[in-house]
Amino acid sequence: MDKNQKLAEEIYKAIGGKDNVNKIIHCMTRVRIAIKDYTRVNMDELKKIEGVMGVVEDEMLQVVVGPGTVNKVANNMVQMAGVELGEEFPSNHQENKQLVNEKAKEIKQQVKGKNQHRYSKILKSIANIFVPLLPAFVGSGIIGGVASVLKNLIASGHLSGDVWANVATVCGFIQSGVFGYLVIYVGIYSAKEFGASPSLGGVIGGVTTLAGMNPEAPLKNIFTGNPLSAGQGGIIGVILAVYILSLIEKYLHKKVPEALDIIITPTLTLLVTSLITIFLLMPFAGLVSSSLVSSINWVLGVGGAFSGFILGTFFLPMVMLGLHQILTPIHLEMIQNDGMTLLLPILAMAGAGQVGTAIALWIKCRKNKQLIKMIKGALPVGILGIGEPLIYGVTLPLGRPFITACLGGGIGGAVIGLFQHVGAISIGPSGVALIPLINGGYQFKYILGLLAAYIGGFILTYLFGTTKEMQEGI
Repeated sequence: MDKNQKLAEEIYKAIGGKDNVNKIIHCMTRVRIAIKDYTRVNMDELKKIEGVMGVVEDEMLQVVVGPGTVNKVANNMVQMAGVELGEEFPSNHQENKQLVNEKAKEIKQQVKGKNQHRYSKILKSIANIFVPLLPAFVGSGIIGGVASVLKNLIASGHLSGDVWANVATVCGFIQSGVFGYLVIYVGIYSAKEFGASPSLGGVIGGVTTLAGMNPEAPLKNIFTGNPLSAGQGGIIGVILAVYILSLIEKYLHKKVPEALDIIITPTLTLLVTSLITIFLLMPFAGLVSSSLVSSINWVLGVGGAFSGFILGTFFLPMVMLGLHQILTPIHLEMIQNDGMTLLLPILAMAGAGQVGTAIALWIKCRKNKQLIKMIKGALPVGILGIGEPLIYGVTLPLGRPFITACLGGGIGGAVIGLFQHVGAISIGPSGVALIPLINGGYQFKYILGLLAAYIGGFILTYLFGTTKEMQEGI
């Protein structure tokens, strides 16, 4: 018996056995166990097990065993029960199911987080969706950051040759393996979080790409009459769509006869959810996009530090909602007319604000070992201009740091706007990777903007962006 299998068995023994478990999932460092009856869990024994670094009592019991070990232990535990990760454990017919459920509800009222506001629960669900994706974010993000630097150096004339171009292309393929199909991954993990079928969640994520739509006869936005664009609604739109899917699927499971359930339920669930997503959620996001374009044009017309602050502050929410894609035509038009886009360096400050926020969290919340591990993985990627790991793995789930990161980006944007004429000669990623694309003579001013965003995000987060729970890892 290896150490991971032994650890799995000892955890089962301490929590009351396999028949006291509803399901098991895991994040980067914790085995998350849905417990049926908390009175059967021996917390003291659990904490004393060699290999258990800590225990967090919440709606799901969280056993900290560390990165690398966690997936092996969790997989051992589900294999012993004969299920897959995230699947419900077989019921013990000898137990009184109704009694156990009532007891579980009673215990849940006593554990931490029982009085969480709905906003906090939403953030927690978002964290549960994205934490399993962090290893993929980090690995592909670093490779994608290298690809971005190489492509920018090639575009600026600092590198040349087919070898460098091929290396950058291959690295870009790896990055696209996650970020190009992120909506599908998010759909799968959202379905697991909401208790729906993961495969159906993945399909709904894929639906938002509008794959196969005829560009000569596109579907129209029911609010504006304009063609729908792939990805409208972004990641948050996918999560909302899958939540709707989960409600529909659960309802149909109750109503459809068992003999027909496997045919009717998935078919109707996909059909209804897809129609809602395509004809309501995505058009609504498109309506928001149109309004934002008008607002951005107005802000750009005002100019100066005020424009920089507004754009730098609100760019992260746009990324979160998938609305940042609407800016690409604006960038291209600016480059075509003026030889550079003044907008991109300002928006790049949003990612820099997150970097400053992450560093502040690292220092202020150093006792929170799980948070520190996530920051260590996501921070280098963020410096290179890949912001998703920091958004979805660190700042957004915590709530308050997301706001201070946005404000830090606004400070950096204000500095860039104050300098004026800081532009990018081509479209590329943000952060340090954008430096080679900054127009000649203005690289130093762009770096000053980055430093301002780093410092702004750091100070605001250090002073106002944390809570005692974050600092202690509660």
